[in-house]
Amino acid sequence: MASLISKRWNVAPALSAEAAAELSGYDPILARALVQRGITTRVAAEVFLAGEASGNTDPSLLTGVPETVERLLRAVSRRERVVVYGDYDVDGVTATALLVQVLSALGADVRPYIPHREDEGYGLNHEALKSLSADGVSVVVTVDCGIRSLAEAETARALGLDLIITDHHVPGETLPDGFALINPKQPGDAYPEKMLAGVGIAYKLAQALVRAANGGLAAIKASDVLDLVALGSVADLAPLAGENRLLVRQGLQVLNRPPDKLRREGLRAMYLSAGIKPGKLDAGTIGFVLGPRLNAAGRLESALAAYELMTTTDPYHAGQLAQQLEVQNRERQALTRDTHQKARELALSRERDGHLLFAAHPDFRHGIVGLAASRLTEEFYRPSIVARIEPDVVRASCRSIREFHITNALDECQDLLLKYGGHAAAAGFTVAVDKVAELEQRLRSIAERDLAGLDLRPTVNIDAEARFSELTPRLAAELARFEPCGFGNPTPVLATRGARIRSLRTMGSDGSHLRLSLNHDNLGLDAIGFGLGAWAQRLAVGQVVDLAYTFEIDEWNGERRLQLKLRDLRPAE
Repeated sequence: MASLISKRWNVAPALSAEAAAELSGYDPILARALVQRGITTRVAAEVFLAGEASGNTDPSLLTGVPETVERLLRAVSRRERVVVYGDYDVDGVTATALLVQVLSALGADVRPYIPHREDEGYGLNHEALKSLSADGVSVVVTVDCGIRSLAEAETARALGLDLIITDHHVPGETLPDGFALINPKQPGDAYPEKMLAGVGIAYKLAQALVRAANGGLAAIKASDVLDLVALGSVADLAPLAGENRLLVRQGLQVLNRPPDKLRREGLRAMYLSAGIKPGKLDAGTIGFVLGPRLNAAGRLESALAAYELMTTTDPYHAGQLAQQLEVQNRERQALTRDTHQKARELALSRERDGHLLFAAHPDFRHGIVGLAASRLTEEFYRPSIVARIEPDVVRASCRSIREFHITNALDECQDLLLKYGGHAAAAGFTVAVDKVAELEQRLRSIAERDLAGLDLRPTVNIDAEARFSELTPRLAAELARFEPCGFGNPTPVLATRGARIRSLRTMGSDGSHLRLSLNHDNLGLDAIGFGLGAWAQRLAVGQVVDLAYTFEIDEWNGERRLQLKLRDLRPAE
């Protein structure tokens, strides 16, 4: 079972004498966690713990922003039609909603366009551009897409459309010929934060627009859209470090306002339908509760439902949309389970012990293949590709492991691909049916070359070892200052060796979770292990175990107590 897969424990080394001196005064466990995040000076520690950004955040440093601001404000003054063209995931939907909201506040004639996943596929497409041009649109601003749309940019130019591309994906060797390109990853860009999500880049453009517009600050404030930045950034796994961490931290403050202070009817409705209590929402809530619901619309039907939920001012309509997403999310969960099982069978039947998993089938849904690939990668710790076979093409989603950059692998196969793009850990591609066998074999060869001989097991990175006597309320409060935590800024993980089990039981309707009462240093603490219920059959009261966990203060019915949240455990050596 996946929950019993052996994991490597990578315990961080002790502090160097120099780091210990620089961070003296901090709890030693806290100091080690800081150093593991590259924070080695007192000044950097103070900036990090305060949730501030250390670099220059002036949006005008982004290549393409000055001319884009001038063009959009000219469109506002001339009442030209502007379209914000987004992607259908949470990042794209929130970026679209943000830029439409800001441009509308500045007086623009603006509307959204989000392509249908099944009918149009990812990113810009020629037919959409032709339709927009025929409708009298003058300016198209992409968000979260377009940086590899070379042919589509040529279509826009031929149609007389001013195409402004804002995107955060890795550019190809050739950039599209648009009116302006805004992407901090493009060559020569001076903006220090390279890892903004699509919605983060839309926010930087919005900042520049508001600053340049007369009366813009009165029309809209940062707090009006920072909730969208937090939702999109976390859901798209933007690293929660640097400016991203600052933006998400500020956005969480907006998201955690009391219900009567929330400006988005859609958020109120979502909180109610998902059982979320304002004030308790964190990055994990976005990643595991809100994000999947907002994504469900684009995965199964049209992402416009998610867009409408984020923009509607009608409480009744918001409630209807929230319920629709709730139903679609449950359908998405069922489809994911079925697709994962079928993809698992197909992948293992093709090459059980290979370094890369590959499964393709005509019955797979476009919106589900990425989720199934994620589950395969989580289960087997191998790069995984799950694809839908169509009459002429195969459309795939890829998920990978830290030892294998999947987009770099696709770069090596670009002569076979019709379209592709992504990040180190996730990507997508389209390939002609008659090329898919050759592509699969070439990707397997690349994986074999890069991964052969490596210890391919999930790794639990441990910041420090601790005894129960060191686990104090003060330390828990200090570690909580690392929030928001997630991709790029993991919650600090501690390890304790030689804890004795006083009691154990499973939790959940299917017994998938584990609850332990433990003793160490003559002190007792409770621990909970989500998804670790299978361990109950291998453990016994009185047994001594080693634990890897995050340390927190649990609040329940007004009572606060220290708790360990298990990441892994194993019998003591």
